[in-house]
Amino acid sequence: MNRKIFSRLLASAILVLVAISASAKSKDPVKVLAIGNSFSLDAVEQNLYEIGNAAGVPMIIGNLYIPGCSIDRHVENIKGDLPAYSYRKVGKDGVKRTTDDIRLSQVINDEKWDYISVQQVSQDSGIIESYAQLGELISWIREKAPKAKIVLHQTWAYAKNATHEGFANYDRSQYAMYDAIMNASKTVAKEYGIKTVIPSGTAIQNARSTNLGDNLTRDGFHLDHHLGQYIAAATWFEALTGKPVVGNVYCPSGVTNLELRIAQHAAHNAVKKPFKVTKQ
Repeated sequence: MNRKIFSRLLASAILVLVAISASAKSKDPVKVLAIGNSFSLDAVEQNLYEIGNAAGVPMIIGNLYIPGCSIDRHVENIKGDLPAYSYRKVGKDGVKRTTDDIRLSQVINDEKWDYISVQQVSQDSGIIESYAQLGELISWIREKAPKAKIVLHQTWAYAKNATHEGFANYDRSQYAMYDAIMNASKTVAKEYGIKTVIPSGTAIQNARSTNLGDNLTRDGFHLDHHLGQYIAAATWFEALTGKPVVGNVYCPSGVTNLELRIAQHAAHNAVKKPFKVTKQ
């Protein structure tokens, strides 16, 4: 065989192998772990996998769940290595499996997580002083999972008619609660060197400024199964992957095309402007 022809064939074969390798690498699942509570449940346990799948982004999603869990309680759990969590994991196959009475130390080693989220309990999410122990939680995560990127989940303000007792922290004003959460999430992210804020709170507030109105919760504070949870998941997807959620073909059952477009733009605009409402 002519040496020039052989060299060309060899070069072509190398390029093909590089392309195949890059393609395989791009299909590695994005691995996300939320250290949270019912608000992370609302955001990641449904819709996020499906949105990723529709965009060709496989995902593995874990949620460490304790209802109403605060940062302080997470810190207590790691100090005592307590089997206090319900670990709810959506695997690469899209099936959610739940393991109860598990330790955070077990779950953080279950996968090589790309992202690990932290958040405050909803009623304290706008109170900067309540984040005092976040540094201890972050230090522990960085020690146990040094390659994971830590992100902050910015939660949402309650509905105007919410009866949650913690709403009194904000004089029962949705706008006061939203503003407080924005101030706290911006301040805390800067203080602890967190580069990515997942702006679920702003995405929900963006959607409330449309004809969807203040109808995105099922009890005044937890997101509804129709659109609220989808908006939060869409925000997580774009914030983590950098891929626009606008135009994503996954649509939850019962959601109209118009609702889907509004929801996607609410999420997209929140990622662009995490601390300010964008009216559509």
